[in-house]
Amino acid sequence: MVRVVEREYMVWRRLWRGAVLNTVVQPLLFLAAMGLGLGELVNKKSGGVAGLTYLEFVTPGLLAATVMLAAAYESLWPVLGGAKWQKTFHAAVTTPIESRELFGGRVLWVCLRGAFSASVFLVVATILGGVTSFWAVFAVPAAVLGGAVFAAWLSGYAVMQESDVPFAVITRVGLFPLFMFSGTFFPTSQLPDWLQPFTWLSPLWHTVELCRAATTGSQPSAGTVLGHVTFLVALLALGWWWGGRRFTKALAP
Repeated sequence: MVRVVEREYMVWRRLWRGAVLNTVVQPLLFLAAMGLGLGELVNKKSGGVAGLTYLEFVTPGLLAATVMLAAAYESLWPVLGGAKWQKTFHAAVTTPIESRELFGGRVLWVCLRGAFSASVFLVVATILGGVTSFWAVFAVPAAVLGGAVFAAWLSGYAVMQESDVPFAVITRVGLFPLFMFSGTFFPTSQLPDWLQPFTWLSPLWHTVELCRAATTGSQPSAGTVLGHVTFLVALLALGWWWGGRRFTKALAP
């Protein structure tokens, strides 16, 4: 896996300016617009959300969602390109690198990228006033864990596709609703009663809850934290097993 990460880093080093713009600058501009612009209106009208200013409320949601979206995009088109278009994955497995190592290296690289983006995001959000607790450092591994779930599952899906046509459906029907209805912008308690249980199945919701507990310094019970972490780890383990099998099948000679 280390060799795979090294290769991805060498490519990223040549293209890092564009990568930083997409994964850091744009989310921070979105944070400023939503947290400071719209947030002022929310604060004046309702006094904030759940006892927090709107900036404090939305910061962890955007942190988790930013890592999720970056992980998703890194696990769709680049994986299809490596397996179908450029065939670099096929070249890689002719070396001592095995298919499962290639898969694991890809997911690990996405996690490292996510950790970098989340760290920069957290620093700037703190400067803007969106972070109120020193426990916020734990929001970074929480966001990375959530991103790893999407990286594992979507990489396993993308590696055996013939074209990128289904990816638009995934982003519009899958990722966008998760982005909107997983507690990113408003509490899920404001959703209709029949819809609220579905949010518990959202990996992003569990990630947002962990990030929000960290950045705001709230103290959820140990059972609540353990429940969120266990759900994400279980999904990651299952996605890791499934994705490894898919890579092995797709790249078999």
